[in-house]
Amino acid sequence: MTEGRGVVLVTGGSRGIGAAASLALATDGWDVAVNYRTQADEAARVVKACEERGARAIAVQADVAEAEQVERLFETVAAELGPIGAVINNAGVVSPAGRVAEYDAERLDRVFRINTVSAFLVAGAAVRRMSTAYGGDGGVIVNISSRAAVLGSAGEYVDYAASKAAVDALTTGLANEVAKEGVRVLGVRPGLIQTDIHEPGRLDRLGATPPLARPGKPEEVAEVIAFLASDRSSYMTGTTVDVSGGR
Repeated sequence: MTEGRGVVLVTGGSRGIGAAASLALATDGWDVAVNYRTQADEAARVVKACEERGARAIAVQADVAEAEQVERLFETVAAELGPIGAVINNAGVVSPAGRVAEYDAERLDRVFRINTVSAFLVAGAAVRRMSTAYGGDGGVIVNISSRAAVLGSAGEYVDYAASKAAVDALTTGLANEVAKEGVRVLGVRPGLIQTDIHEPGRLDRLGATPPLARPGKPEEVAEVIAFLASDRSSYMTGTTVDVSGGR
């Protein structure tokens, strides 16, 4: 483990890419706050694994699509671990595969609220604490998007793709907004990754389609996240990095 880097908050950190990122960041010297909404047992296991890597770690329950809970989340992390130096804006959801003509307003509200509204709320809370314009010491925000934002996910998840395209716009716009305030904003677009976000059989059907002819592992995405959160990426902002096997 490297020398301590500070405190990082990972939203949706109890499983999948969020869990892998939490472990990679702990290995990289961060103290880690693992946010979860419902999966307390899974979050506790991630915390234990972070601690085994030498990090201080806590699990904090909050629905990051709710502004009041986002504020409580940030306040809890700061009180228990200290000032937050990086935020991994990772919480996300998909609905069952379907065509746009089949979507209803309830589905769209859920997907955009969890994937897009939450990303804005978390990013805003992070800026209010990190930005030198608000009295902060600077920091890094890493927004987790999806390669679907570029590909469109026709016939399956066009709503998810659109919600993540909005996250890409957030990364670009916010990076320019706070670049002179000590805050860097970056993004990661994972491709087909071995997590439980996929419906059964989807990875079997599509996993060999990237040029690298396999799905990715959460740990492969996590290593890029850890790099972007660190000072190793100090001359990067406003950039979204594809981790998609060339797809």
